[in-house]
Amino acid sequence: MKPPLPKISIVLAVAASFCLSAQAKVVGQNTPALSLTAERVKATLPKSQQMVWLTYLNRSAKREAADRAAFAAEMKAAGVAEPVMAKAGFAARTMPLDKDAAWYGSDEALKIADVIVSFQIPNGGWSKNLDMRQPARVAGESYGTNNLSKYPDATDFDAPRNPQWNYMGTLDNDATNTELKFLRLVIVAAPATKTKKYKAAYLRGIEYLLNAQFPNGGWPQVWPLEGGYHDAITFNDNAVTESMEVLEPVAHGAVAFAPLTMQRRAKTAVARGLDCILKTQIVVQGKKTIWGQQHDALTLAPVAGRNFEPPSLASGESDDVLLFLMNLPDPSPAVQAAVEAGVAWFRSTEITGYTWGGTRAEGRHLTKVEGAGPIWARYYSITTNAPIFGDRDKTIHDDVADLSLERRNGYAWYNDEGVVVLKRYAEWMKANAAR
Repeated sequence: MKPPLPKISIVLAVAASFCLSAQAKVVGQNTPALSLTAERVKATLPKSQQMVWLTYLNRSAKREAADRAAFAAEMKAAGVAEPVMAKAGFAARTMPLDKDAAWYGSDEALKIADVIVSFQIPNGGWSKNLDMRQPARVAGESYGTNNLSKYPDATDFDAPRNPQWNYMGTLDNDATNTELKFLRLVIVAAPATKTKKYKAAYLRGIEYLLNAQFPNGGWPQVWPLEGGYHDAITFNDNAVTESMEVLEPVAHGAVAFAPLTMQRRAKTAVARGLDCILKTQIVVQGKKTIWGQQHDALTLAPVAGRNFEPPSLASGESDDVLLFLMNLPDPSPAVQAAVEAGVAWFRSTEITGYTWGGTRAEGRHLTKVEGAGPIWARYYSITTNAPIFGDRDKTIHDDVADLSLERRNGYAWYNDEGVVVLKRYAEWMKANAAR
């Protein structure tokens, strides 16, 4: 079932990032995001801008080589022939951030902090999906768990460059930023005599964020760079905005043990991050809309993620970007314009009279319910402003019911998070009027 089109349907005179098809139900074919390479830098950017990007690429390659060499030496010293994969888990649940402040000084919290420190990669970041309630990492144990796709295919957009070394430093699934938030809470609550190693790990993590940031202010999903969509500016899982939130207390001097030089670098990084957010807001026929799930690091154009994640106007990422912008204490005219445009887009695309749900056996689907909503599709076509949906075979559809059962059940194709945006906007407008 397809709901009615949004209140407005914008037709663009821009080139879509996927190939249109003449078939009735398949409206496009997803194409992979390009890796960030020296060749692309030289072909895309003016010569005056190339050196900073080539330096960035060189730093990434050197860091990966150093990380892998250190792990190989550790394995050899421990007499381990094959690395043992770490225990997987829902990382956020094993590093709670909503406990009473005093709890973070408890033995239970310190035990989790010890495990966090043990899984910190030499580059300063962390892998994803780690169970931080497991025993501390031992020599020869991998820094990551098995994050390989359950649907292996040589042409899969998520096929790793090296199955033994992927996501070794990532912001995906809130990794790295969650560890840093948890460590800071422990540092504040625990006795000073017990926090030395946590402070050192925290500063290494902040250094990771500073090193991973693109010259234009965005952040990739994975650093050192891993290729493909992992190299894109990533709004998915709040990679950009959450990194800025973690850096802000350092930038403002609220982390007393951070060196002054790090504070200054963090302040610059936050400013560059905001500039990147404003520059990546998608413009359609001269009118600002919202953001993509990820954007090419060099061209800033929206690009694909996984096979079923097409370049698009992404409501699920954009609501978080807008909430971040509306939480800034003194919004500039540029920030205010970005918010106004984004909220206008959410208002114009809301879907009413439908709910999203159903059992896995029958397949999740839209149901017409009088008075229900509003809800929003996860993705909207940049060319038509209508909802689009991707399948694992890379086909793009205009009706969620046409997807395979596995993909229909396995992804949040509709959400109601725009409701939070609209509510916050009303509060934001009152605060701006008061200012």
